[in-house]
Amino acid sequence: MQTTHQLLSDFISKKMRMSHIYQPVMLMELLSNKGSASVEKIAKQILLHDASQVEYYSNITKQMPGKVLGKNHHLVAKEKNLYSLIGYSDLSESEVEQLISLCQSKLDKYIVKRGQRIWQHRTNALGYISGTIRYQVLKRAKYCCELCGISAKDKALEVDHIIPRSLGGVDDIENFQALCYTCNSMKGNKDDEDLRGVAESYKEREKGCLFCKPKDRIIAENKLSYAIYDAYPVTELHTLVIPKRHVAAYFDLYQPELNACNQLLQHLKDDIQKQDSSVTGFNIGINNGEDAGQTIFHCHIHLIPRRKDDVENPRGGVRGVIPEMQSYNLNKA
Repeated sequence: MQTTHQLLSDFISKKMRMSHIYQPVMLMELLSNKGSASVEKIAKQILLHDASQVEYYSNITKQMPGKVLGKNHHLVAKEKNLYSLIGYSDLSESEVEQLISLCQSKLDKYIVKRGQRIWQHRTNALGYISGTIRYQVLKRAKYCCELCGISAKDKALEVDHIIPRSLGGVDDIENFQALCYTCNSMKGNKDDEDLRGVAESYKEREKGCLFCKPKDRIIAENKLSYAIYDAYPVTELHTLVIPKRHVAAYFDLYQPELNACNQLLQHLKDDIQKQDSSVTGFNIGINNGEDAGQTIFHCHIHLIPRRKDDVENPRGGVRGVIPEMQSYNLNKA
């Protein structure tokens, strides 16, 4: 039988699978406190390791109390990344203790007066997001900010609601994106556009639209999109990915709908290649507008499997939408 040390050592070194920092931090806190610790103590240790929180409150420090106490009231001075209390050396120990007590009293009264509202700016935006969803969102983003592109190695990433909870956003994976702290902070939970009707707009359908009522043709779906086989396939297993909301143009899709469609495209691509090992490539195309060949004015994305020698000369691919432009000479000036 394994000893406790052997059991824990084996788990930590061989079996621990991490989507975040939580497991090792919790074990360290338990080990450091004779085997037990409150939820609050463990949470505080996680907070100490959360670089995005440190970065967030570092910016708060510089933008708010640092400016007010420094430039406005000349009580603190800043040199590079270090703040100093002006005149601290003139204070006795008892004076320091009395001033700390005054600050604590001021803090206690403020918290009693305002309650949890003082943290509302954070709880509205963050809330609880499961480790599984965090992992999926960060994995989908390849561990880079989906706005500025910075890597998680260079700046901590946060999982953000595209449409904020406070404006009706839901906790579906299509409504999440990976943002670095800076981009997430600039985005905030407000926008010039009134987003309160967005959740309802996902239900928009148009009477008579073939793609608003797909009947029993659906072969795969998620919250915001679905897939069917093309009724007039270009190749075998030619598939359409379609947003559920009635929207004509690809460029009018919301970001969560783009996420949902991309998620289905990836799933279908893998599924098609499992079904048919002869598939070696794909054309992915959208007809956007009548002059581009669109005939059903409900956005749909074509996923067309390609096989070796299925046409005499595939070179140029989607350039063939204008036949005389499909072939091209790379050496042409």
